[in-house]
Amino acid sequence: MKPRLRVIDQGLVSPLRSQALYHGIAEAMHADDSPVLTLVSPEHPYVCIGIHQDLEAEVDMDYCREAGLPVLRRHVGGGAVYLDRDQLFFHFIYPSHLAPRRVAELYAHFVRPVLSTYRALGIPARLRPINDIHVNDRKIGGTGAAQIGEATLFVGSFLLDFDTGTMARCLKVPSEKFRDKLRGTLEDYITTVRRELGEIPPRQTLVDAFLGAVGDDLSVHPHADGLRVPEAEAVAAWEQHLQDEEWTRQPQRRRFPEGVKITGGVHLGESAHKAAGGLIRARVLSRDGRIGEAEISGDFTCLPADGVARLARELAGVDLREGVDEAVAARMASLQLDMPGIQPGDIAQALRATLPASA
Repeated sequence: MKPRLRVIDQGLVSPLRSQALYHGIAEAMHADDSPVLTLVSPEHPYVCIGIHQDLEAEVDMDYCREAGLPVLRRHVGGGAVYLDRDQLFFHFIYPSHLAPRRVAELYAHFVRPVLSTYRALGIPARLRPINDIHVNDRKIGGTGAAQIGEATLFVGSFLLDFDTGTMARCLKVPSEKFRDKLRGTLEDYITTVRRELGEIPPRQTLVDAFLGAVGDDLSVHPHADGLRVPEAEAVAAWEQHLQDEEWTRQPQRRRFPEGVKITGGVHLGESAHKAAGGLIRARVLSRDGRIGEAEISGDFTCLPADGVARLARELAGVDLREGVDEAVAARMASLQLDMPGIQPGDIAQALRATLPASA
């Protein structure tokens, strides 16, 4: 007999509830609980950033305020995204002992019913490592993973339609010319169910196809259910937490004051490096070529979630001119960081690039 999968389909919900729902269920989950799948779409558009991202570096907050777009930070890695009712979000929430342990294996396992659903609709979707879903070399969705308490999460969405113009406007870019280029790139690189099929199927048709694929591909019995009292209380608590400015802005990510005066071998530098697993941003205050303080952010996935901050702290004193690769590798190993598509050399390269050529 297949194990039961509780399916909590809440339809259209507020932006806040669309994120708080899976956070709260995960926090309330115990090791002997049944796994859960949630399905929601936001009734109003908003912007959501990944747990490791620097808000000020990624999002045009002035535009979002003017446009009335809430900005929320999720407890899952990945990049800044524009979300609206033309996306159907799914969140698999499993007791950690029932889910694959490594992130790459987690993606491969839970993406199977997503691919099956697209293919049942006539869309030849495939997984493009690390965690993107592609159709004929165009992205039709991304996925993410995280751990909260005793739960492992796998999250993503079905991209029914997509407003590339608003997405390009929400992101912080160096110039309007760059923004125009970004908009065109999004148009070329992203596809949707509407673009592939010419129309969007009824929501229930999509849900039924997905639940059928989930049952077959994950060997579970999907069963409609609702929130239990401890889950509802945890969801309400997360709705408050996700509105907290300290959580959203995470000012500790920018500990260094802007406009630092550089004197006597002291240098403040920033860099960005694109790795297979995502963009890595580094900000380093160095003294005589050695790391004084470092910040590492980006749109990658890292488990445990606090691993990146711990890595940055443990690199204090490392010489950026030699030995940084070995130091990063040793500390990533000791911290047991799981960062799919991110090698120690990627982080070392981002750190090294914060130094001026004359250092």
